[in-house]
Amino acid sequence: MNESTSVRAQLSPEEIRAEYERLTKSEGLRARNAAQEIGISEGELLASRVGTEVVRLADEPEAILKEIASLGEVMALTRNEHCVHERKGVYENASFFSHGPMKTGLFVNPDIDLRLFMGQWKYGFAVTEATKAGTRKSLQFFNAAGLAIHKIYLTNKSKEAAYDDLVAKYRHAEQNPSVEVESAAPKASDRPDSEIDWEGFRAGWEKLKDTHAFFPLLRKFKVGRVQAFRNIGNDFAVEIENVATRRLLELAAESECEIMVFVGSPGCIQIHTGPVKKLVEHGQWYNVLDPKFNLHLDESGISHSWVTKKPTEDGIVTAVEVFDENDELIATFFGKRKPGQPELELWRKIVGQLPVKEVTNVA
Repeated sequence: MNESTSVRAQLSPEEIRAEYERLTKSEGLRARNAAQEIGISEGELLASRVGTEVVRLADEPEAILKEIASLGEVMALTRNEHCVHERKGVYENASFFSHGPMKTGLFVNPDIDLRLFMGQWKYGFAVTEATKAGTRKSLQFFNAAGLAIHKIYLTNKSKEAAYDDLVAKYRHAEQNPSVEVESAAPKASDRPDSEIDWEGFRAGWEKLKDTHAFFPLLRKFKVGRVQAFRNIGNDFAVEIENVATRRLLELAAESECEIMVFVGSPGCIQIHTGPVKKLVEHGQWYNVLDPKFNLHLDESGISHSWVTKKPTEDGIVTAVEVFDENDELIATFFGKRKPGQPELELWRKIVGQLPVKEVTNVA
């Protein structure tokens, strides 16, 4: 029995709530951090509060998402361990697709731009919280391990009555203050480099026609993403210093270059397309604080960073990809572009100014 399982077995919902209240009052911790401190998942923490500030939602995330547009402007939040991506807008143009057992979803809009992997969406909650600025309402979704997938917050432009109607419509029949969670599957280890068909993989990379074909290429050759970058060659992947993300944002703001910022959770990728303007450092976090887009990047979590180049029918597409110590992707940056358009020369100029990591030869 691991430590978190032991904690779950020992603590009742009432005890979890009491500990959460203590941590928020004495240490000012947010729910995610409080859950970590208690030794449970954030999903379990929210479930413990069902009946007070929290309503358990029906297990119908697709149906709920299709009606979010009725709330008007809201704030979409997707995060991982080291990066938080927040974007204000309206959830218009929802579409969902089945690929055998796998179900995916899309929101494609100038403001709310999401790629959804619905097999991960397990639990949903409506949350009402008291903050210094007043009452804050949100819809929050979690995977089977209780990890946050995606959150939707009301803004001062949202239609609160529509939110209340939506919560009433999709209120779960059972308002239990607990959920059954599974242990998160461990990240699979890369195969040894010696077992990879690097010549075949290189040929596949050279023949790419679309950036979306890159992940299937990795799967075909059973190659890890960072493993691929380490071995493909400097014409396609170059490691850069970890301060490069900050420099990228500074150069984009100075030159007014519109960029694309991708941040993912286990079941959602959220995308910002546009400028970045107000950059603020706060402790270990480097932030974009613009009216419609906020990014909070924990620079201390960045373990390695890469500039990658992938062929497409529109020419080379250049990305900056940032990873943590477990080779998990934190964020990806591109220049603004649409299919059929070549990459921005201004973006390439910015990337060309990023500091390349010095290679240390060990005798």
